[in-house]
Amino acid sequence: MISNRLIYLPLGGAGEIGMNCYVYGYGPEGKERLIVVDLGVTFPDMDGSPGVDLIMADISWLEARVDRIEAIFITHAHEDHIGALGLLWPKLKKKVYARRFTATIGRLKMDEMGLPLDSLTTVEPWPAKTEAGPFSVGFVPVSHSIPESSALVIDTPAGRVFHSADFKIDPDPVVGEAWDDALLQSIVAERPIKALMCDSTNVFSLHAGRSESTIKEPIRDLIKSQGGMVVATTFGSNVARLKTLAEAARAADRSVCVLGRSMRRMLSAAEEAGVLKNFPRTVSPEEAAEIPRGNLMLLVTGSQGERRAASAQLSRGKYLGLSMKAGDLFLFSSKTIPGNERDVGKIMNAFSEMGVDVMDDAGGKYHVSGHANRPDLEHVHRLLLPDMLIPMHGEHRHLREHVKIASEAGIASEIATNGMMMDITGEVPQVAEYIETGRVYLDGNVLIGALDGVVRDRIRMALNGHVMVTVIMDESDEPLGEAWVELMGLPQVGRGERALAETLEGDLTQFLDSAGAKVLKDDDKLDEALRRVVRQVTMEEIGKKPEVTIVVSRLQAE
Repeated sequence: MISNRLIYLPLGGAGEIGMNCYVYGYGPEGKERLIVVDLGVTFPDMDGSPGVDLIMADISWLEARVDRIEAIFITHAHEDHIGALGLLWPKLKKKVYARRFTATIGRLKMDEMGLPLDSLTTVEPWPAKTEAGPFSVGFVPVSHSIPESSALVIDTPAGRVFHSADFKIDPDPVVGEAWDDALLQSIVAERPIKALMCDSTNVFSLHAGRSESTIKEPIRDLIKSQGGMVVATTFGSNVARLKTLAEAARAADRSVCVLGRSMRRMLSAAEEAGVLKNFPRTVSPEEAAEIPRGNLMLLVTGSQGERRAASAQLSRGKYLGLSMKAGDLFLFSSKTIPGNERDVGKIMNAFSEMGVDVMDDAGGKYHVSGHANRPDLEHVHRLLLPDMLIPMHGEHRHLREHVKIASEAGIASEIATNGMMMDITGEVPQVAEYIETGRVYLDGNVLIGALDGVVRDRIRMALNGHVMVTVIMDESDEPLGEAWVELMGLPQVGRGERALAETLEGDLTQFLDSAGAKVLKDDDKLDEALRRVVRQVTMEEIGKKPEVTIVVSRLQAE
């Protein structure tokens, strides 16, 4: 008799925050039918991935098994869960299921890439279920910092899995559905939870999470107290926060202007999906320019210091005819994601130099997290009473801490990072296999592998500079004239105040004049020798070994 197994495989989002992509499988070993949960992105930085636009999970393992994939399920519309949909879907071409607001965002992404919109199906929340091979999947409403975030109840012949996605316990989230203990209790009563895959982002926050509604009054009081223009930034997807800010502006007799394409698109999608109602009327940038500063509030993109976003543009001067002045207020109603502190700090300092007052989240006064803190995670453990728990959505330290908490509560638990296939058929999770995983970069409009060498070469050129050497050889394989060089990213002058290019050209020409016929006739040997000369000279002159390109042109006898 062939035995079936239930497997869980994170390809992204386990051991890191962002780039979420998870796989579940059920069936005979090596022949399991599969479902994919989320296709997200993470964002590059200039240190490790210069010039890259987006980073996503390498789904080569899935591509090789595409005939076994039943469907793709998207839990919510944050970029780290849906951002790669339009880029990776062509590799899988399977039906995508999402709730109304998420599907609205998903169709925008598919449409931008010219992909078929009918590949995305809108589903209703629990108790509605979607059948996908041996899986039956239901979308359970949970509160988060974006509308219609959903956990997934995944029923299989081997048991029920609860995939939490991102969540917080919030009885009054302003926009979207409130957290509902009774709903989760009914799910457990219907069928016990075999495995809980759980958000770990805020496992180190020891106090209970706060409701989105608790910051309404502090924000309203802050805006009322200002005399100049008020500008606020937050995550564009945090529709509830945008509504809170806009309503506070209207209460202070201020017109609201939204700056930033992504923010306007989120608001439009929320209204189209019916999750956002009665949002205060907004004015265009042209209208805003005519409104007295004390009667104007701007909602802008760029809470993480993104260079091209509205916040950064305003910090550098004018944006769409609007600018900040001394006496204005800039509010970061957001948390700075680790790694973005330097970029956010540059914007804060630029505004400070203008005489603008800058306010951050002030210890939570003007911002609350969208993720469950440790007491909330423990509450969910008690509600769901899972046989086993595998933490996800967190760096390794978050996963490790979450495992400790679960183990102390008597729940079988295991750390599973990207590429660790877990067999969850039995009573405890076990490592079944290690899958080679990696990252894929969107570089311009092309997808490249992280190990392809493109970004590595870019970093090496950034660190060491570049020298191009051009040599022309005549019909008898003798140098025709002198070598010449072009420098990029290198000092123009070396030791002794000598021009680096002239020094290189002199030494290269001297080498060519003394080189033997065996070297001059062989392109590979000539390339290697010229490269060695360049690196020796530049090391002596400027203390660097640059990247080198050798161009040898040979004239042909007529």
